Amino acid sequence: MQHTRTSIQALRPFHHQHASHCESGVMSAIVRHYGLPLSEPMALGLSSALSFAYLPFIKLGGLPLVAYRMPPRAIIRGLQKPLGLTMRTETFRTAAKGQARLDALLDDGKVVGLQTSVFWLPYFPENLRFHFNAHNVLAYGRDGANGDYLLSDPVFEEPVRCAAPDLARARFARGVLAPKGLLYYPDNRPTEPDWHKVIPAAIRKTVRIMLRTPVPLIGVRGIERVARAVERLPTGDKVPQSKLFVGHLVRMQEEIGTGGGGFRYMYASFLEEAAAHCTRPALGELAGELVEIGDSWREFALAAARMIRDRDPFDPGRLAGLLRGQGAREKDFFGRLERALA
Repeated sequence: MQHTRTSIQALRPFHHQHASHCESGVMSAIVRHYGLPLSEPMALGLSSALSFAYLPFIKLGGLPLVAYRMPPRAIIRGLQKPLGLTMRTETFRTAAKGQARLDALLDDGKVVGLQTSVFWLPYFPENLRFHFNAHNVLAYGRDGANGDYLLSDPVFEEPVRCAAPDLARARFARGVLAPKGLLYYPDNRPTEPDWHKVIPAAIRKTVRIMLRTPVPLIGVRGIERVARAVERLPTGDKVPQSKLFVGHLVRMQEEIGTGGGGFRYMYASFLEEAAAHCTRPALGELAGELVEIGDSWREFALAAARMIRDRDPFDPGRLAGLLRGQGAREKDFFGRLERALA
């Protein structure tokens, strides 16, 4: 479905900024472009996008989905209410319609977020391309000479170019989380919120996700589910298959988006900003503890990688114990974070 063009225009030429994660980076860039300075950590925190999920019924390459944040588009949706922002999202049946709509929006002077597949973006080095269909980039123009799209990909230091056929293939890739040409853009300018209201509300929502989601695959209970799955991994002749599972956990943690530790570091930065905005020093004090939790996720990944490469004996029980330790630390942390808002 196509929407009527709006008159909103940017306040300044688009400025690319490197970010840690694609969706939070794109939304931070869009909000900043239309007049409200918003850091990437604040975009993550205000949208309550930090989480953990173990979803064995969703497969990536035959292995279960493990996520350290809320599903794709959660940041796009989650920033609208606190910032008074209306985001339009559109999908398309054909690549031709999707390209025509993108061209029309760019010609109208808008910057446009796009969901794409990493595998089909040619500016990614070959060894970093894999079939992940929820990578977000921002289109801010076209080169009139050859028709290349000018893209701000948050995970790259500088803006990139992408030929129209390649971008169309990336936008209409098939499979899990197929983007279907998804594009999104603002209908109005964001407004500075009442930080004393929106920040506590966003934190309380994140606490509920981590501690009290009824589905036992989400939050700290999801971490326990992964620990149990790792603990049951067979050894002996079936170690190669078990190592595939553990390697998948490491890849989901360290290579997809910012990874488990990276999202914890970013949320810690959000808490530091939140402490200043809301005059709540306790939030800043808790930020340091979340950084330590992020470090522990990295230590788990290192232990797992050493076992996969046969530098240490393969020991599912030890890995499960490390995961349970992470779950216990996060349960304690988010409980104290909730009490800090009382």
